[in-house]
Amino acid sequence: MAGHSKWANIKHRKARQDAKRAKAWTKVIRELTVAARLGGGNASDNPRLRAAVDNAVAVNMPKDTMDRAIARGIGTGDEGALEEIVYEGYGPGGVAILVETMTDNRNRTVAGVRHAFSKFGGSLGTSGSVAYMFERRGILQFDSSVDEDQIMETALESGADDVETDESGSTYVLTSFESYSSVADYFQSQGLNPISSEVTMMPTTTTLCDGDTTEKTLSVIEALEDLDDVQNVFCNAEFTTSDDSAS
Repeated sequence: MAGHSKWANIKHRKARQDAKRAKAWTKVIRELTVAARLGGGNASDNPRLRAAVDNAVAVNMPKDTMDRAIARGIGTGDEGALEEIVYEGYGPGGVAILVETMTDNRNRTVAGVRHAFSKFGGSLGTSGSVAYMFERRGILQFDSSVDEDQIMETALESGADDVETDESGSTYVLTSFESYSSVADYFQSQGLNPISSEVTMMPTTTTLCDGDTTEKTLSVIEALEDLDDVQNVFCNAEFTTSDDSAS
């Protein structure tokens, strides 16, 4: 099951964008609300809500704040006006990009997304143009201090799909979207707590980028992530640093 993680490459390269987000609570609250509205307020029966709760815990959100967001989702509060829209497009070099948004104003959101794409050499595509290149998966990340053999054994027992490692020694357990909650619960029952866990859109194929394309693509991603209505940005780029190019 173990192997080099292309997903980890993508995740780590764009970590500099993620670290700049100053509105984490707003995004998590929106995700809690919409996840509860679409799949119900019970996290054990709603993998998307479970992932949102995990994210809320990761950003130190108080339980009462989480509970209010979930209550809005299953009730009739103002947040019910939020609409989830996924935009698809291409970055420089043909990189496929998925943009998940939550908005109460479609015109405002699409204008911002289109501008972010075009400003850095990308283009907004039509529905279905790149979505087929991604699949929704669950991912649990463990740092190098956790024994990889123990993670492997637990992953096999839990019904996880795969285990991958990266150059830093981090280990990733990959699950289907449907089994994410049960796999996460099983790891916790064995005393193995990941440093992060989430449901994400993983590319089924990747596009290798040279140094110049890497910088341009990261600029598109950063511009999209800075938009208030954008929740998540996913791409299928396999990024290259200047050091990689020199080697």
